[in-house]
Amino acid sequence: MSQRILIVEDEPSISELIAINLLHGAYVVDRAFQADEATQLIRQTMPDLIILDWMLPGKSGVQFAKELRANEATAMVPILMLTAKSEEADKVLGLDSGADDYMTKPFSTKELMARVKALLRRHSRAPSQDELMVLGAMRLDPVTHRVTAEWPNATRREIVVGPTEFRLLQFLMSAPERVHSRAQLLDQVWGNEVFIEERTVDVHIRRLRVALAVAKCDAYIETVRGVGYRATRTPSPNADGDKS
Repeated sequence: MSQRILIVEDEPSISELIAINLLHGAYVVDRAFQADEATQLIRQTMPDLIILDWMLPGKSGVQFAKELRANEATAMVPILMLTAKSEEADKVLGLDSGADDYMTKPFSTKELMARVKALLRRHSRAPSQDELMVLGAMRLDPVTHRVTAEWPNATRREIVVGPTEFRLLQFLMSAPERVHSRAQLLDQVWGNEVFIEERTVDVHIRRLRVALAVAKCDAYIETVRGVGYRATRTPSPNADGDKS
């Protein structure tokens, strides 16, 4: 599955140069020219990495990086900051704002690609097979093969889900906020050697939501129209979880 990178750069020539190199590297690329535009793109599809320019119109890259780190949904997304500022104090400020790495302009595209790969490797550790997963009120334990949730009276009770729905929920919870297409879910949950229709995913998503609705947790599984599904940490209060 290709990793998605968001470029937030207001100079079209630099944005285009970076995008071309990333596309040649088989990454999926989104582009924004200011922070507000980037925020809208992130709400639609969570990137695996953000390449962020320091000097942006309106809201600066430093300010935007601080906001990304303060937001639970984007707190763990790696940020590579680009800037013409090369003084040590500027680099420290950029890293203190939440950037994971820092490159000064002009830069080598080969070095940029190497740093992108290094950041993605560093942040793409898959959850352990026995690692407890938590999403809102839900907990998924791969060892005991149980899903539990806190009921309104603060007691924790088990949610009964089928084996396929368990694997589906486990995969979605392993990457909160990331949108997965039906084809990607079929590949990751059912396996690429299983030949079934993509609409099968909708059936199992519906079953999963019905099971989670008992604990009022169905809204944690969101439909992204025209794209696929995601697990979210911040479900909409008006979400209708039963629609797919």
